[in-house]
Amino acid sequence: MAQETASLDSSKLARPVAIDWKRGGLRWKISVTFTGLILGLGVLVIGIVYYFTSSALQKQVDLRAQAIATNLADAGAGLASRKGILELDALVAKYGRLDGVAYAFIQDPKGEILASSVQPFPVELKDGGASALLSHTTRLRGKSAYETRAPLLDGQLGVVRVGLWAETVEDDVRATLLPIIGLILACLALGVVLSVMLASKTVRPILDLKAIADDISRGRLDTSVSIQSNDEVGELGRSLERMRASLKAAMVRLNRE
Repeated sequence: MAQETASLDSSKLARPVAIDWKRGGLRWKISVTFTGLILGLGVLVIGIVYYFTSSALQKQVDLRAQAIATNLADAGAGLASRKGILELDALVAKYGRLDGVAYAFIQDPKGEILASSVQPFPVELKDGGASALLSHTTRLRGKSAYETRAPLLDGQLGVVRVGLWAETVEDDVRATLLPIIGLILACLALGVVLSVMLASKTVRPILDLKAIADDISRGRLDTSVSIQSNDEVGELGRSLERMRASLKAAMVRLNRE
């Protein structure tokens, strides 16, 4: 018996609490409706801003990587043509130390490494030489990198490959997006506060009319209805005033009789 009681109590506690929309007040309904609309619009705006901003930053990263690879190809073409390996190593190492650069190296048309900024050379980067895609994502030491390639002397001497750390790109995206998202969230919070204030201001005349209607239902006919408004609430107030005046006049006639 005790086990059955405990199971019944646990089943009662496990039941979800349902929110009855019909039993909520008008102020609560208006506030929740406006808040939901504002939050939904805010999420949509944040999604759009994130998509377009990240896309624009990604294009900037691609352009930067392409510029680095092209400059390295232009500077290393002469060194590669005369087999200046030491000078080529120094040049590639210089580009490999640039901010956000994961690696930089040069391959000949056969896929052999002429110079590299990463020593020892990672095996995962040996994937096809000059015939591979110009831009793609690679993995280096367990981290992602965005790679861009540039032909060395129109591909006759090989290809230059430059990779940028993906985490650096993501940090730039976050640094750009966080202030924007923070500003949007502040605007959403302000919109929620304004919606609650608007709901209170909208409902206040209706609550006043409700209080007057309660007085009339109790026979208190001396309080006049004064709603200074030209909208539907004002029309309701004037109708209620006419009803109060009519009832009061009827009560006076009945008392005289």
